[in-house]
Amino acid sequence: MTAVEVGAKLLGCLMVFLTVPLLVGQMEHKAMAHMQSRLGPMYAGGFHGWAQLIADGVKFVQKESVVPARADRRVFNLAPAVALLPYLFVLIAIPVGPGDSAHDLSVGVFFALAVVSVGVIGVLMAGWSSANKYSLLGGMRAGAQLMAYELPLVLAAASAAMAAGTLSLDGITHAWHWWWLPYQGVGALVFFTAALAELRRPPFDAPVADSEIVFGPFTEYTGLRFGLFILSEYAGIVVFSALTAVLFLGGWKGPFLEHQLGWLWLLLKTFALAFVVIWLRVSYPRLREDQLQKFAWAALVPAALAQVAVTGVVRVVTA
Repeated sequence: MTAVEVGAKLLGCLMVFLTVPLLVGQMEHKAMAHMQSRLGPMYAGGFHGWAQLIADGVKFVQKESVVPARADRRVFNLAPAVALLPYLFVLIAIPVGPGDSAHDLSVGVFFALAVVSVGVIGVLMAGWSSANKYSLLGGMRAGAQLMAYELPLVLAAASAAMAAGTLSLDGITHAWHWWWLPYQGVGALVFFTAALAELRRPPFDAPVADSEIVFGPFTEYTGLRFGLFILSEYAGIVVFSALTAVLFLGGWKGPFLEHQLGWLWLLLKTFALAFVVIWLRVSYPRLREDQLQKFAWAALVPAALAQVAVTGVVRVVTA
């Protein structure tokens, strides 16, 4: 692969990173507006409220960026970038067609899981550097939640890697068959649920609960810095939805023209999973912090271990 081809692929990843999360945000506005009969996002800002998200972006840019007097200014300013950029790096390893990714890694699964876990460091940095007890409390809650849900996330991904016999994301997609849907179904459910908790999305959003701890680690953030944290949430939805599609739903595989339309099948699966994330936000109330921890250790971890055991038995029997 020439340097020009590599550069073109990296530029494509950047363009996807800058556009698809915004489309997911727009979809969330519209889906929640219809599900909850919110008139503003449906009618404000032109036809069917199409300009609502643009108005929100302009609002973030125009707002004053305030740094608390007692805050650690350097860490405070760096935190939004640390929370956002890991998701860009993961996109580099996600295949959008047969052998078609910006950089195919032989250990793509480990790379993706290791990099996305860095995002929580940005949240911890935001909570600690704000010199605000509510922010610190929200940051510590986020760290505790990451520790609890990282294990089932890794175990579920390991089950898919065991079934495929490779740690390469492209290799897992090549090895995928339709009967993986029931075979790896429990692992897919565990992975997707743990991903919601990693992103602190409802009903796992206790660390950033706006009504209880005033938006948690982001209490002191305003303007564009706050907007970057919101963008990182939508970027995380895109990345985890794409990873779920690649590991458990066949990624770029589709009913026809996989080599030509692989990117389209992956995009459709990603948006379908992103819609499920939005639907869960509308449908289920927030869990308490003790319920979050109990659900991870008492439900998801045993289910993930059972999936790994089943996968191991099947691999040995069919070897």
